[in-house]
Amino acid sequence: MKTDASMTPLILVTLLLSAIVTAQERAVDESTTVKVFLLAGQSNMEGHAVADLDHEEHYNGGRGNLKSVLADEDLSKTYGHWVDSEGRWTTRDDVFVSYRPARGPMKAGPLSIGYAVHPGAHHFGPELEFGRVVGDHFEEPVLLVKTCWGGKSLMEDFRPPGSGGEVGPCYRRMIEEYHEAIAELGDRFPELKGMKTELAGFVWFQGWNDMYVEGALDAYAENLSNLIKDVRREFQSPDLPFVVGQTGNADNEALWEGQRAATLRPEFKGQAIYVPTRSFLRDPDDSPNKGHAHHWFGNAESYLRVGTGLGRAMVTLQKRRP
Repeated sequence: MKTDASMTPLILVTLLLSAIVTAQERAVDESTTVKVFLLAGQSNMEGHAVADLDHEEHYNGGRGNLKSVLADEDLSKTYGHWVDSEGRWTTRDDVFVSYRPARGPMKAGPLSIGYAVHPGAHHFGPELEFGRVVGDHFEEPVLLVKTCWGGKSLMEDFRPPGSGGEVGPCYRRMIEEYHEAIAELGDRFPELKGMKTELAGFVWFQGWNDMYVEGALDAYAENLSNLIKDVRREFQSPDLPFVVGQTGNADNEALWEGQRAATLRPEFKGQAIYVPTRSFLRDPDDSPNKGHAHHWFGNAESYLRVGTGLGRAMVTLQKRRP
C-alpha cells in the first residue's frame, strides 16, 4: 500500500511526539522512588476484621462488620471512602500491597479489601487504613510489605539476632520476604516496574503470644529494642522510623509497658512511637466474632482505627526525617 506523500510529515511528527512522550514517561518512572513500609506481627497484623459476612450464627448477623460501620452516619463520614456510590469496595491506585499468607497464594496488587489471612475479599487488617493515611501523605507511590503469621511470639519466633540464642524463624522469614518483594517489584506490580525503592518505615503489631511464653513479658522491651536495632542494621537505615501498636485487646499492663518502654529508649528518641489502641476495642455483642477477643472480635471499626492510628504515627515520624 502506498502512503500519501502529503501525510508523511504529519506521520513523522506524530511518531516523534509519541517517542518523546514515551521517553518522558520512562524517565519519570525511573526517577520515581516507591516508599516502602514493612508491616510485621502476628494474627492481628494478618487481619481478621470482617468486611461483609453476616451469617447470624457465625458472624453475629453482621454486627460490627465494615458494611454496618459504613451504614453508621457518623462513621461513614470518616471511613466512607472505602465504598463507592454503587456499594462496591474502592481501590487505591497509588498504594500497593505484597502479602504471602501462611496458607494460600500470594496476594499482590492495589490496596483494597482482602489483604488478610482469609481467602477472598471478606476481611482486612490494619494495612487498609494505614495505607490510606500514608498514601495521602506521599506524592510518590507506596508499597506495603506484610510479613505476619498467627500465634507467633517475639521471644521465640521473631527473636532478633541481638537478643542472643537462636534467631527466630519468623525474623528470618520477615527479612527474606521483604527482599523477595523488592526483587520481584516489577513482576508483582507492573505499574512500579523500573522504579527505585526506599524502605521508609516499619510497623510492629504483635504481642499476644508473649503473654504465654515463660519470661517473655519481662524480656519484651529488650527484645523489641533489639528488633528495632537489628532491622535497621539489616537494611542499613540507622534512623528507620518504627511504629509500635499496643496490643490493646489484651488485658496485660506488663505487655503494654514492654511495648511502650522500647519506643522510649534514648537511642530511639524521635524515631519511634508507641500507639495506644485500647480505646478502639468494641463490645463483643456489637462485633462479628463474639468469642474472638484475641482478634478484636473481628470488629471492623477497631481495625480501621488501629490502622489510622498507626498511619498517623508513621506520618509524624516521616515529618521528623531530614
